[in-house]
Amino acid sequence: MWLQLRCGLEPRTLAALAVVLVAAGVFAAMHFWSTRPHSVRAPDPVNEAAHARTSTSTPPPDGAEAPEPSPGVPPATGPGGHIVVDVSGKVRRPGIRQLPSGARVADALRAAGGVREGADLTGLNRARVLMDGEQIVVGAPPGPSAIGGAGALAPGGGGGGSPAGPVSLNTATVEQLETLPGVGPVLAQHIVDYRAQHGGFRSIDELREVNGIGDRRFADLQPLVGP
Repeated sequence: MWLQLRCGLEPRTLAALAVVLVAAGVFAAMHFWSTRPHSVRAPDPVNEAAHARTSTSTPPPDGAEAPEPSPGVPPATGPGGHIVVDVSGKVRRPGIRQLPSGARVADALRAAGGVREGADLTGLNRARVLMDGEQIVVGAPPGPSAIGGAGALAPGGGGGGSPAGPVSLNTATVEQLETLPGVGPVLAQHIVDYRAQHGGFRSIDELREVNGIGDRRFADLQPLVGP
């Protein structure tokens, strides 16, 4: 009323002015509320020692033993941890025999009833570890029938020429391997070392992996050796 009487304003104009003043007050209050200072929580202190421990690998406790090296490629085994071999030749009970994994040629001979009298075991390595599916021929004469037997060994020639029959890569000694053409003491030892490291030869083609045997020498030896 004082403004109306003082300024000569009409009631409608006075109402509009009042609305503007109220809106301005509300806007000012909202602006003040949005720009007020906020409290910020300080970050938790980082434990540098704990961070260093988690960022680095934990050393093994005192007295803990280092892991043992891998024993290498194990011999081939059949289902259930057993192997099946074929024992033939001059044994008392030739045939298929099932043996535990890790069995040796001597175990297979015992399972076959033992060796017959008069059988020549000179070239048979009875301490060799057997592989699944292997054939052991005892006392077989040199010839094609002895090729399939991992335990059969054809006697080597007395001179420097080729042997009379196939030489078994799994049972031949260094001296017997030297009877092969182009095989000297060093290469023969490489063949024996490869046989010991890989559990024997599963096929003649593995002879290519022996240090010192190339394609040409493998072609010369292939018809003269057996697994």
